[in-house]
Amino acid sequence: MTTTSSPVRETGLIAKTADYLDQRTSMSGLVKELGRKIFPDHWSFMLGEVALYSFVAVLLSGTFLTFFFDPTMTHTTYEGSYIPLKGVGMSAAMASTLDISFDVRGGLLMRQVHHWAALLFVASIGVHMLRVFFTGAFRKPRELNWVIGFVLFILAMAEGFTGYSLPDDLLSGNGLRIIDGMVKGIPLIGTWISFLLFGGEFPGLDIVGRLYSLHIMILPAILILFLALHLLLMIINKHTQWPGPGRTNENVVGNPVLPVFGGKAIGFFFMVFGFIFLIASLFQINPVWNYGPYDPSPVSAGTQPDWYIGFADGMLRLIPPGWETYWFGFTWSWAILVPIALIMLLLIPVAVWPFIENWITGDKREHHLVDRPRNAPTRTAIGAAGTMYYGVMWAAASSDLIATHFHVALEHVIHVLQFLLIVSPFVAFFVTKRICLGLQKKDRSIALHGIESGRVVRLPHGEFVEVHVPLADEERWSITSYNDYGPLVVRPDANGKISTVQRVRAAVSRWFFEDRIEPITKTELERAKHHD
Repeated sequence: MTTTSSPVRETGLIAKTADYLDQRTSMSGLVKELGRKIFPDHWSFMLGEVALYSFVAVLLSGTFLTFFFDPTMTHTTYEGSYIPLKGVGMSAAMASTLDISFDVRGGLLMRQVHHWAALLFVASIGVHMLRVFFTGAFRKPRELNWVIGFVLFILAMAEGFTGYSLPDDLLSGNGLRIIDGMVKGIPLIGTWISFLLFGGEFPGLDIVGRLYSLHIMILPAILILFLALHLLLMIINKHTQWPGPGRTNENVVGNPVLPVFGGKAIGFFFMVFGFIFLIASLFQINPVWNYGPYDPSPVSAGTQPDWYIGFADGMLRLIPPGWETYWFGFTWSWAILVPIALIMLLLIPVAVWPFIENWITGDKREHHLVDRPRNAPTRTAIGAAGTMYYGVMWAAASSDLIATHFHVALEHVIHVLQFLLIVSPFVAFFVTKRICLGLQKKDRSIALHGIESGRVVRLPHGEFVEVHVPLADEERWSITSYNDYGPLVVRPDANGKISTVQRVRAAVSRWFFEDRIEPITKTELERAKHHD
């Protein structure tokens, strides 16, 4: 005789368990509050989700790897199954990396999942920040969340670099040597910082152990903390949304977290997870066995840093060699200090941009609707210039491959990239702003006159005209519903004086808002509808 459990009894047990937990944690109130949160539907908002899910893949695959990795610099002789390196002396870190790759079941797959997920994590954060920047989603009340997102981006790069350096292969060793040279190039304190970081003269006896502690404990803990703050502020401040009918600064149009958005998020998580496993299965990455253990004497040709740290390596290549002076008893290596300064020239304005734009515009209002990039031409042009500046530095990290693949002199490649580093941001700014203004004019024409149909008719008095199809109210609304801001007006203070700071602020504000296309007025819209 078989017996089955009663559904009523199981339901009662679940209800009692839920009631027990709720009485001690007030969980139902939290779940109800979070479940009512509305998330708008737009593909661009999924970029942040990709970053979150790839970070989960990094944590899970990294946990697997910690069971087999030996983070020590102890010298050993490799006796694993990879024949070309058998009998070669190397560190225990390198030997354990080879063992994971060739002797641990599923080890190579998990190594590649970890590496690809880390690349996707940094890439998705970067693209997500670009989306937030170009749409103005960083404005009040989300300035702090932008800063937190920037810190997450820097932490993700640091996490990726520390992990990339752990195998102690030739490629990672040369990368560490570059970092050691940059640190030592800082006057007065550089040598002391290098000794503190490496535990003595490079490469040190415990650098892998120190990087391992940073990689699996300190940096992930800080990342999780800032990620939690980022998500918490997003819930508190509400999600931004694209303009549309019924969407205002006061309400959000979309789907509630439970059950609609939650169900979609779970499905999207497995899609991202599956994509990472797919590329990890099909595309090889970081084959440390090809490079061999670290040896300070050789440098492999054609080796490249991971893309997210490549801009720093490229900046070092663009500086003329031998650029240094001897002051106050110290050698000042401008070939190191200038690249650091130029990199900071990019990163610091990015970190504090919400406050810079707020100072320029004087806008104190809350913004829950994002801008179309074309409707903020100066901001969009600045973003394009910064992206070009970063892109040239990034391209310079592959200057040797560009020279060999296109059969040109390496010096010519460097000189062209040096020229582009200075000129291309200005060109990108001018061209992007002109494109944005042109698109605004096109939107104005379409909103007032409709879309060209290609059908030509003859009027009773003999004139030939093309018939225009008027836009639907929703389409016209999405084009014309944006706020236009003018430059700040300088006003005297209580003593009737205008300070120098006010004059500078007003001048920058005029530059920021110049060449504006005036938005369509209600009168013009009414005339257009009547004409239609």
